[in-house]
Amino acid sequence: MRKRLIWIAPLAILGMVIFAWIGGELVMLLWNWLLPGLFGWRQITFWQALGLLALCRILFGGFRLAGHSSPRSRIRQRMAERWEKMTPEEREICRQQFYGRWGRVAPPESKPNA
Repeated sequence: MRKRLIWIAPLAILGMVIFAWIGGELVMLLWNWLLPGLFGWRQITFWQALGLLALCRILFGGFRLAGHSSPRSRIRQRMAERWEKMTPEEREICRQQFYGRWGRVAPPESKPNA
């Protein structure tokens, strides 16, 4: 067991390096294939592509870590809490309004087995 744990950290680092290399190469190849021909922009190097990949991760991906939930999951959790506090009549009204927005008829509520 102990020998197996010794190999995890180097393999994880190697995996991250390979993943970054593939990502950088992919961004560089796609950029150099598309953008100079479409917009007349200049070609980029591998390191510029890696920096662009990191910048996009910062701007569009955020810095979420393993223990943190995304905004979407927090919204889903709040809605579930509200749904639990509703009476069956309020739930039916909410369901009808939701489906009515899309021009559909709400399916009947499924009854849990007692």
